[in-house]
Amino acid sequence: MRTRRRRLVVAAVALLTAATALPAAAAERPSRQEHPSHGGLSAVIRYTEYGIPHIVAKGYPDLGFGTGWAQAADQVCLLADGFTTVRGERSRYFGADATTDRSLSSASTNLASDLYFRGVRRSGTVERLLAQRAPLGPSKDVKDLMRGFAAGYNAWLARNRVTDPACAGAAWLRPVTATDVAVRFYALSVLAGQGGAVDEITGAEPPSGSAATERAAGADALVGLVRDRSADMGSNAVAFSGATTANGRGLLLGNPHYPWQGGRRFWQSQQTIPGRLDVAGGSLLGSPTVSIGYNSRVAWSHTVATGVPFNLTRLTLDPADPTVYLVDGRPERMTKRTVTVPVKGGTSVTRSQWWTRYGPVVADPQGDPPLPWTATTAYALNDPNAANFRFPDTSLGFARARSTAGVLASLKRYQGLPWVNTVAADSAGHSLYTQSQVLPRITDDLAARCSTDLGRITYPQAGLAVLDGSRGDCAIGSDADAVQPGILGPARMPTLKDAPYAENSNDSAWLANEDRPLTGYERVFGDIGTPRSLRTRGGVEDVAAMARRGGLTVRDLQRQQFANRVPAGDLAAADAAKACAALAGGTATAGDGTVVDVSAACPVLAAWGRTMDTDSRGALLFDRFWRKLTAAVPPGRLWKVPFSAADPVRTPNTLNTTAPGFATALADAVAELRGKGTALDARLGDHQYVVRGGERIPVPGGSNRLGVWNVIEPTWDAASGAYTEVPFGSSHIQAVGWDGSGCPVARTLLTYSQSSNADSPHYSDQTRLLAGERWVTARFCEKDVLASPALRVVRVGEHG
Repeated sequence: MRTRRRRLVVAAVALLTAATALPAAAAERPSRQEHPSHGGLSAVIRYTEYGIPHIVAKGYPDLGFGTGWAQAADQVCLLADGFTTVRGERSRYFGADATTDRSLSSASTNLASDLYFRGVRRSGTVERLLAQRAPLGPSKDVKDLMRGFAAGYNAWLARNRVTDPACAGAAWLRPVTATDVAVRFYALSVLAGQGGAVDEITGAEPPSGSAATERAAGADALVGLVRDRSADMGSNAVAFSGATTANGRGLLLGNPHYPWQGGRRFWQSQQTIPGRLDVAGGSLLGSPTVSIGYNSRVAWSHTVATGVPFNLTRLTLDPADPTVYLVDGRPERMTKRTVTVPVKGGTSVTRSQWWTRYGPVVADPQGDPPLPWTATTAYALNDPNAANFRFPDTSLGFARARSTAGVLASLKRYQGLPWVNTVAADSAGHSLYTQSQVLPRITDDLAARCSTDLGRITYPQAGLAVLDGSRGDCAIGSDADAVQPGILGPARMPTLKDAPYAENSNDSAWLANEDRPLTGYERVFGDIGTPRSLRTRGGVEDVAAMARRGGLTVRDLQRQQFANRVPAGDLAAADAAKACAALAGGTATAGDGTVVDVSAACPVLAAWGRTMDTDSRGALLFDRFWRKLTAAVPPGRLWKVPFSAADPVRTPNTLNTTAPGFATALADAVAELRGKGTALDARLGDHQYVVRGGERIPVPGGSNRLGVWNVIEPTWDAASGAYTEVPFGSSHIQAVGWDGSGCPVARTLLTYSQSSNADSPHYSDQTRLLAGERWVTARFCEKDVLASPALRVVRVGEHG
């Protein structure tokens, strides 16, 4: 009965007169209205407050069309920039030496980016993946979504005058193909593997002559490489079971930390195919599926996982030819992939890449870490996500799921998530955490048998396996339940079901719930029994206390998101204030040798409320002090009480104020603020803000190093003595529950707003909400969408 009523409402919406105004990154041609499509793909787009589109279509091709159209309306320049990247045309339009925004790879220059993506296109990698039968390859629905997305993007581009100065009139603003959309999906899948080693892949060259000498790779540097691959991404998420909530239904709070600029932004929408699909949430730009979201029964979010989604293989080379490697004494010749890149204002550049049975050769002999290609040794990168095009089907499976069991079923069928955990809750009261990600089939036994000398250091420390490629018995093999050869199967994935709470803040699976720790998984997933980050410690403290208190509602999730508690402050501020007051003469010596009067800082630190709200006084001083202190003092010397695996949430603790560097950090922080005329007890929001359209918008929240749940990683402007931009931090936030009405109770916030075009009315409207720690009341059910006072209805079609 409810489905029939829903169809009637959708039919009524389709009869509404089309609106002339779009919340677009462009201006509509004055004489044009969008009318019902005369054949071809079409969709109805209903815009509610803050420019959020609710897209209704009769099938997946049409839904893709409406999504492509609506994304182009808000983000045409960022989308076009990304499509230029995956076509390998950045050097042609922007110059070889310029840089990308690094949203789709780690390439340091446009030339490196183009060499990689042109190599992917030339080799037909994505086309081969698309040709595989589901579930190994994409389903027809996903293919239809991508085809429709390209058509919708192109139709919007053909009918609208682009006014965003970021791309207005640009030669690279061109129509796209479904393959372009697919390669963009592929780029996201390999982001933490091949995409994080683009320079090393495209820069690898065989040695020549006697100059080819081996420089030992540093274990510490390789460990750092693993940790740095997700340096601009993170997340928190928590699911509460019905045992902790006021009505016995589940609750989910998702707080992903992603870039605020560039092509890895989220974009909000609701997607509806009556009777087949109804989901709302955030999509990564260029994606026709909802990446993080909810429906009438289940909600999910992702956090960046600790699993290492690649491994290195050391190649033993033929002494007579460094492009031939030996396996069990038998020679195998590398495959040479030659790529030519057109360059703006110059001749084309042609380079070669070298591929093996283990993946591409990676080399950077002068880098950090050094990866030498010598006359006897080279390294290859195995990235199983380079054979994974199951990400979109996994997400679509979540969108169709009716429970956390449905989420797990999608993960088991498609096994497509490349570098994230999943946290979910449902209306029946179930909670879920699972680290179901695509990882190379590196077992602890394999690592023990086949690690090189370097791998015996890096695998225990960081989960990075470096295997001996000269031995055939060191092949990584396959799990029986794995959909793809060479990856770990679903049975090995760390999973926690129906705990009172399930939480992750980018540490390993071990403490998803402190009372029900997860153990027994392979080291490649992450560590066990090691110190947790301050954000994990603070998060577990908070959500465990919430679960014990019980009676939870969506409002409790909202309070947690913007509590802005500083665990570092709780642990250290009082001790720092006491040690400050005990300094002889109230002075300390700064790093440059200057004696600084720090006495005024002591009462400020003591009085600070231990939060990073915009009106917090003392927060800026502690933040600057803490950054300097933790940069100077190693973790092992920072605390008097060391870490204990028996009490991992509350240890280490008690600040070691006698550590060399404490007084210097305090003096440097005080001198820094005073040097810019900034009061030591200045309000945080006066010095942590973004500027949008000439308006200064204060931003609450704080750095991961402080342990703040609401992560904001701002950029310090030394000239002004303020944080004046946010490169990344809290992004598409959602707090979701259910009340039995059939309509989810959802509050959302897209911190940086829906459009990156300064001329759009939705360029900074949600950022102002962030400044006031306010939320958007989501409109999911038809009655709520149609009741919106901001409702604008647009019908779009391929042949309008």
